[in-house]
Amino acid sequence: MEAEKKLSDFGLEIVRQIRALDQFGNWAKIGDEELLIKKYVKTKEELKLVPLIADIDEMMINDIKMIYKAVALSFERKTGVVCNVIMEMSHEGFGRCAVIADRICIVNKYFKDAHRFSYRTLDALFEDGDKTLSSAIEIYEQYKPCIQQG
Repeated sequence: MEAEKKLSDFGLEIVRQIRALDQFGNWAKIGDEELLIKKYVKTKEELKLVPLIADIDEMMINDIKMIYKAVALSFERKTGVVCNVIMEMSHEGFGRCAVIADRICIVNKYFKDAHRFSYRTLDALFEDGDKTLSSAIEIYEQYKPCIQQG
């Protein structure tokens, strides 16, 4: 797994999450980058084929939630603080995902048209995940004194 050495903490964790859900080994022969591209990267041409108004399927909801689970687990590895990922999504693709550590909401993301959720490049996925992770750590550090007082 030479490609794993190049990935950030978030990148490694999202690959682990996807591989952990592969009960029957369907993705065993697919490389990490190719697997992430299949799940999360869509070109403009591919997005044009997705209708503007459509219901979101459970697989897409789980794929989106997996990104925030990867952020939460990366946060746990860095800080030692256990997180919960909470996601509520309507069948129309409107919803919210929150990551909570102790009593602090470290990630709060609102979705609209989630059935069209994707990234243009794999690097954009990694940048977004790394940015979300570093922001979560900053928020936790900022509000950690409030937990200790309560």
